[in-house]
Amino acid sequence: MLVLVATVLAVLSPLLFGGHMSRLGYIKFRAWWLLLAALLAQIVIIEVVPESNRMLLEAVHLATYAIAGVFVAVNWRIPGLLIIALGGACNGITIALNGGTLPASRAALKMAGIELSPDEFLNSGVLPDPTLSWLGDIFVWPEPMPLANVYSIGDMLIVIGALYAAHKISGSRLVKNAWVPRDMSVPWAPGTESAATETPPAPGIPRHAAGHRRLTPLTGEPSKAG
Repeated sequence: MLVLVATVLAVLSPLLFGGHMSRLGYIKFRAWWLLLAALLAQIVIIEVVPESNRMLLEAVHLATYAIAGVFVAVNWRIPGLLIIALGGACNGITIALNGGTLPASRAALKMAGIELSPDEFLNSGVLPDPTLSWLGDIFVWPEPMPLANVYSIGDMLIVIGALYAAHKISGSRLVKNAWVPRDMSVPWAPGTESAATETPPAPGIPRHAAGHRRLTPLTGEPSKAG
């Protein structure tokens, strides 16, 4: 829950820096259902059936990261997604090398007030001889802070990727140029011209006359001459 809330706050943060949140509507995810399926599967194995067959749950846990990888492969041009994918890969590889569980720091778990049950499947837990333990849940948001929990380097990269994506797409003051999808013309802005699609008009001919186009705000699409 901690990482989810941090990600939501990262996505909303451009509101503080003049970002246009409506531009998030530019995002067109392909195969979005793959990511949804992976998230639902993780919720089921962690929250609904944690006491089922451990080997099966571990296999499903690993499979969710593979599915998420396919989603990234078909959407990699969207800003921030490669950073998010790097974070997911850090978690996924570490989980794979540790038998389906992300290693966690015992001290960090204690500071977060988390008690683990040995009879339930754990997506994160204390392991006797972990591999790549430094990529595990070694950081802590301690009690009595709300949403106290442990988190990893991969989790931090996921939040950073969401933060960058939100600011780049919304065009906040923290980025130099806002992102424009490949299938969209360059956004219109006051005082600018679309040199790539227009040529200077002949003397005495209005710019919006034949052969010259006026651009509508944001989309860059031609409007009817008035």
